Amino acid sequence: MSKIDAFLSSLTDGNSPRRLLATLALWLVAFAGIRALMLPDEGRYVGVAWEMVTTGQWDVPRLDGLPFFHKPPLFYWLTALGLKLFGIHDWSARFASILAGVLTAGGLYLFARRHRNARVAAMASLILVTSPFFFAGSQYANLDMLVAGMISLTILAGANAVLCIEQGLPYRGALAATYALAGLGVLAKGLIGIVLPGGVLFFWLLWRRAWRPLLKTLWPIGLLAFAFVALPWFFWMQHLYPGFYDYFFIYHHFQRFAETGFNNQRPLWFYVPILVVFALPWTIGLTRLCNRAYWQDKAQAPLRSLMAIWLIVIVGFFSLPSSKLVGYVLPALAPLAYLIADPFADWLEREPQRGRTHFRWLLGLAATACVALVAAIAIGYTVSAKPLLVQARQSFDAEADDIAMIDWYQYDLPFYLRARKPAWVVSRWSDPDIPKHDNWRKELFDAGKFDTTAGTAQLIEEAPFVDRLCARQRGAIWVWARPPSMEFALWLKDLPPTLANDRYALWRLTPDSVRTLPVCAGKPTGG
Repeated sequence: MSKIDAFLSSLTDGNSPRRLLATLALWLVAFAGIRALMLPDEGRYVGVAWEMVTTGQWDVPRLDGLPFFHKPPLFYWLTALGLKLFGIHDWSARFASILAGVLTAGGLYLFARRHRNARVAAMASLILVTSPFFFAGSQYANLDMLVAGMISLTILAGANAVLCIEQGLPYRGALAATYALAGLGVLAKGLIGIVLPGGVLFFWLLWRRAWRPLLKTLWPIGLLAFAFVALPWFFWMQHLYPGFYDYFFIYHHFQRFAETGFNNQRPLWFYVPILVVFALPWTIGLTRLCNRAYWQDKAQAPLRSLMAIWLIVIVGFFSLPSSKLVGYVLPALAPLAYLIADPFADWLEREPQRGRTHFRWLLGLAATACVALVAAIAIGYTVSAKPLLVQARQSFDAEADDIAMIDWYQYDLPFYLRARKPAWVVSRWSDPDIPKHDNWRKELFDAGKFDTTAGTAQLIEEAPFVDRLCARQRGAIWVWARPPSMEFALWLKDLPPTLANDRYALWRLTPDSVRTLPVCAGKPTGG
């Protein structure tokens, strides 16, 4: 047996848990830095974390210096922590998602190892991290993987507590962890952090008629642990910004869930092919679930029913609203991986040589697909501002210079330019149609209403921008625009940009250079 075969055997047999968990972590982090941040999500969320790092203010999430309450703070805190610990890199900007992926795979392994066996645990975790959907999600800096991780870990901890109750084992620690993880889930995405794990566990217990464990899980001390973790930040935000509750809970939780006017409208069945296709080649193994005998095994019924109900509840819940994003269904991947690994392990018991060979081929094919997917994105993605901004950073003075963006908010600009001050965003902010469109302009417009002073200073129209430009006395103003789509400040097109490509242009305007601009004729200029 070759060293590679021996290594794979040690992983799939589950006899080396530390080696397996270390391999999972290295696998998820190894390719996380080979591509630039993608827009808008990665640029937006890393940008909020970047402001926490540069300002030292970690309580209020801010986008361009404005309170940004679309999401709770856990992702931003973890991302900012990653940037502080590991430096300013693309991969450390994805720390929160990587960490969530590692914890989810590790949690699935530990749960399955305890309540099934080491082989199923190892195979399930390997299937999970080599599913292209999960692999990509673990290296994508938005909230989806963190939310999926918190939901998955809460379910696993809760199910562990229930099974310990049924087996007469100590369960308080697992139950306390369940409530604390639910609190972190709320800090990751809001109410679904407790609604979805609670729904999965409730329907699982209801299906099994497990009334005694159900009553024991309703633990007052656990509720206090949940409140201690989840609630202080929300109380503090409402104290600082009256109206926060209405905006965060009523608008972003209930109205957005129920309304149909948002982007990404998809049919009811959208997530079924997403799961099947994006988890290939592993989903080929789902055919084994069609065996009736698999579901009639009483010894394994508790875990198998948990995973099936978990999968159904997650897919069903996110299928209800008309607006659907691919990443929403990531919490369904852990039970999917288990339901693929469990019958596969039974096959290995019956036909060890054939089953092992088949699993290794699928593992290799899945791993290749993961790497190919990330490499293709890295090569083909050309929207990033990184190439221009890395060049500009060499002459950018973060203390003295200011940034202006013309009718566009470039989410990744502050991170790649290492900016330490909010940008002026020049647009038609008096347009009454702004609240009707779910885009970058509405995000900043809504944020500006929570801090009108900062909103007035940063969200400006063309005339005030020209006045500021012409009155400049020290430091440069870097002006960012997309010339192909510019509808105003057209006088910029007459100036040769400092840096440009076929999508973006960047001008560096100093106090001396603005005196020569026709747009400043007759206006007071800086000395």
